[in-house]
Amino acid sequence: MTDVTITFPDGKAKKVADGTTGLEIAKGISPSLAKRTVAMQLDGVLTDLNEPIRKDAAINFVSRTDAPALELIRHDAAHVMAEAVQSLWPGTQVTIGPVIENGFYYDFA
Repeated sequence: MTDVTITFPDGKAKKVADGTTGLEIAKGISPSLAKRTVAMQLDGVLTDLNEPIRKDAAINFVSRTDAPALELIRHDAAHVMAEAVQSLWPGTQVTIGPVIENGFYYDFA
């Protein structure tokens, strides 16, 4: 199996096996880091922690208190709300549901 190089925000680099997940890397650094991390950024792109890392990348762990986490939580909450509305009122059409500065909304038809 080949290795990929992960570069941390402080500039330090680490080789990990191709396919290693962000969660595995976080656990290897510290169990508490893994617990407070909700996502990762790979080369600046917000990504699921369970996504296998297949190429060299800069990694940044996103905790619940970081700004990108709030956007992620709002996005997920919007989808949960849309599912609930469709469950309560079958036939409801979901049109648009973006995250906005102070929350999120969905338009239904």
